[in-house]
Amino acid sequence: MHRAESNDNTLVKSYILLPLILSAFERDSAIMSTQLRTPAPYMDVLRTAANAATADLRDVRAEMRKRGVKIYEQQRLQVGIEAKFICRGYHERMLLLDDVIAAQAAIHMRKYLGLDISGYHSYEEQYKIKSGPQASL
Repeated sequence: MHRAESNDNTLVKSYILLPLILSAFERDSAIMSTQLRTPAPYMDVLRTAANAATADLRDVRAEMRKRGVKIYEQQRLQVGIEAKFICRGYHERMLLLDDVIAAQAAIHMRKYLGLDISGYHSYEEQYKIKSGPQASL
């Protein structure tokens, strides 16, 4: 059985997360524009963050095309989001749990807003998993 590489899985996860992040920025922007007395500076920060996320989504889509990865179905389940995708001719499935989505989205949003995310460890660092080319060393 073929399994997607970790880079392919990262692309799929980003493809799922980035639109959710963009929606959150839009929702927050709408709330801030009506609730704050001087919303302009905050709106600028959110607009800059949304532009960066949009650029990343564009790059993710381009990389997916280049690597032969195509998501053909996304479904909202009670526990999270399931994505079915084709990776170089093989059908794959990914389930992102709501807790994982919320945690990852919060980290990415902080990054786009220009906040320090160095205190957040990657999955590989947290669980001492070696990934990438150096994993065989």
